[in-house]
Amino acid sequence: MARDFWKAGHPPTLLAAFLYFDIAFMVWVMLGPLGVQIAETLGLDAAQKGMMVATPVLAGALLRLVMGILVDHLKPKRAGLIGQLIVMAALGWAWLFGIHSYREILVLGVALGFAGAAFAVALPLASRWYPPQHQGTALGIAGAGNSGTVLAALFGPGLAVAYGWGNVFGLALIPLGLAFMVYLVFAKDAPDCPQPKSLRQYMNVLKDKDAWWFMFFYFVTFGGFVGLASSLTIYFNDQYGMAPVQAGYFTAACVFAGSLVRPMGGMLADCVGGIRILLAMYLLAGFFLVIVSFGTPDTFSAGLTLAGFMLAMGCLGVGNGAVFQLVPQRFRKEIGVMTGLVGMAGGVGGFYLAASLGYIKGQTGDYQQGLLIFAGLCFVALVGLSKVKIRWRTTWGAAAASGARV
Repeated sequence: MARDFWKAGHPPTLLAAFLYFDIAFMVWVMLGPLGVQIAETLGLDAAQKGMMVATPVLAGALLRLVMGILVDHLKPKRAGLIGQLIVMAALGWAWLFGIHSYREILVLGVALGFAGAAFAVALPLASRWYPPQHQGTALGIAGAGNSGTVLAALFGPGLAVAYGWGNVFGLALIPLGLAFMVYLVFAKDAPDCPQPKSLRQYMNVLKDKDAWWFMFFYFVTFGGFVGLASSLTIYFNDQYGMAPVQAGYFTAACVFAGSLVRPMGGMLADCVGGIRILLAMYLLAGFFLVIVSFGTPDTFSAGLTLAGFMLAMGCLGVGNGAVFQLVPQRFRKEIGVMTGLVGMAGGVGGFYLAASLGYIKGQTGDYQQGLLIFAGLCFVALVGLSKVKIRWRTTWGAAAASGARV
């Protein structure tokens, strides 16, 4: 890591943002790793399982816009404190009173959406401390908090076996409380936070076609990542008959691959340009998703499918970092609302993937069609980025205008 990077911003805030994001993401997707046991207890069918794991993703997507607005009005630190308190209250309710129906698990999923909305807080909190030439690295580190999904997949099913899945909600309060204290002590708002804008001014951003392009690009990269992170435990259980703990380990390996490389995506984008990185990642992610869609239910195929998902999620993780190397360069003054909008689109992509996989499994008995459709979206994103790259590089992405590689 370049020495000037650590001198350019505020490392305690960057690391506090990472920890907050990490634990929030662990909680956001925890219904996925617990999904096999919850579905067995509540008697859920394939479509209901898909909706159960997709509901927190959709709620998080919509709440990212709300949190993005709160970030600009209350500043990032205060908005993050509010979100964390809501999530802890929801988990406390689920732990103390229990979940007894499909409706109640969906209500909990909506509340967990506030954890997913941490994205709209952590990234502006970190971004505003760093200059354009370090945006990819700073946001890559803060955004690596999506590694929290690894913790959920790695420990959730085993803790559910040992203590019951209802008690896992109470156990999650321990790391949440620790992260809250670190955030409270070490996170600081940047001195140059922009003045709050009216809701109409926020919506004016949507008149810019570049905002829609960024939303679509993140719909694919982050949507693919979080949709698979939420669904793979159930997928491996259904497709290969794995026990919940083993399916959780397989999921953790895939999620680890996608989250580990997110900072790498930001750093590579700083070095060679976000557009180049994204073009390569969309091509490779689509290719690997096509390959895994043809998996057959045998032990040898399970290993190949694991490798394919790890590669696909690795590509999507790099793409996540690359998208947010570009967004602050194009919309630096509107970074709060753009983080909310782009993050919302990514969450909607995750909801679509998780819900569609469950629905298509219920209708056809197989996941292949759902995976192929999402692979097609990767290729659509590839074509779209190819269309806009020249305009971007000759306008706001010109070296003299941005001071960073595009």
